[in-house]
Amino acid sequence: MTKIILRIMIPCLNIIYFFMKLLPCQNKIVMISRQSNEVNLDFRLLGNALNKKHKVIYLCKTLDGGVRSKLKARINYFFHMFRQMYHLATSKVCILDSYCPTVSVLRHKKRLTIVQIWHSVGTMKKFGYTVLGKKEASNMEIAKIMKMHQNYSFICAASKNYVDHVSAGFGVEKERIEIYTLPRIDLLKDKDYEKEVKTKIYNVYPELKNKKNVIYAPTFRKDESEFNKYLNKLVNVFNFEKYNLILKLHPLSKVSVSNKKVIVDKEFSTFDMLFVADRLISDYSCVIYEAGVRNIPLYFYNYDINKYLDVRGIALDYKELPGFTSGDPSELVKDLDKKYDIDYLIKFIGKYVSNTKDCTKKLVEKIEKYM
Repeated sequence: MTKIILRIMIPCLNIIYFFMKLLPCQNKIVMISRQSNEVNLDFRLLGNALNKKHKVIYLCKTLDGGVRSKLKARINYFFHMFRQMYHLATSKVCILDSYCPTVSVLRHKKRLTIVQIWHSVGTMKKFGYTVLGKKEASNMEIAKIMKMHQNYSFICAASKNYVDHVSAGFGVEKERIEIYTLPRIDLLKDKDYEKEVKTKIYNVYPELKNKKNVIYAPTFRKDESEFNKYLNKLVNVFNFEKYNLILKLHPLSKVSVSNKKVIVDKEFSTFDMLFVADRLISDYSCVIYEAGVRNIPLYFYNYDINKYLDVRGIALDYKELPGFTSGDPSELVKDLDKKYDIDYLIKFIGKYVSNTKDCTKKLVEKIEKYM
């Protein structure tokens, strides 16, 4: 039924869009995201720089579950799509950080430049076309109907070493991938921003000043039963005498931790928490690149690596990752005290994040060429 509805809906949207395209083009940039209902940091940094000369419109609205989401959410998003269509029809540039149906399924004016900046600094998990048919991926036939990731003028990647991964994931030729780092990377070495964020965090969690801080930022799993078990195993053996443990779960996560010593933070972003972090534990999350830019030692809790390779897959060679890796929580906790190879971390980050200075400025200069 979903496929039939989509096959009917897409031509109808294109008919409506045809008349919207008769409206005059404005000196306007539209930024569209399905990652959050709030304007994200990258959009805000770009928008603050661009709106000095151009009108900037933010359209940020989630649709968790996509076509499998609840009926009410789908209806709400459907009406939101008409706002997207109007601004796509009347803008010179569209900037995306995620897949957007109206961008891919509609026939746009030749004047419209569509820039996909994606929401991850680098790649870790496979995505897009490289995971179609996998358990955690989109349905292959629906992806084809929805023309997933089509119509981009160019796609940003943080390093030439990502080009193959990005090309495969988006299903585009390599020539349409350009090397630009996400704007938020600028803030990782911004002393004023660091001071501001630390003050806010310490006001809420003054105890973080007293010990070294370990952030655990795991990847979201649709089936969290095994994750819940291994999370609590880690908590049970964690050295709270020496370290604070800050848990940064995905907003959709339903797991719980009974140990009151664990700081389950929902007030600050994982990005901002990096400014008080002394260690980062993750698994398959791209947050490792942001942590790496700040030279934060990395640890990988990969208890379900074989299962994850089956349901999703990893784009990089896991053995290349900088840091200690273990599926045993006791071993991982011991690793926190071992000497860390910072030089290898710096080398790894340099390979996959080729620019960490003036990222916003460089991308803004590129975008303004199309205005």
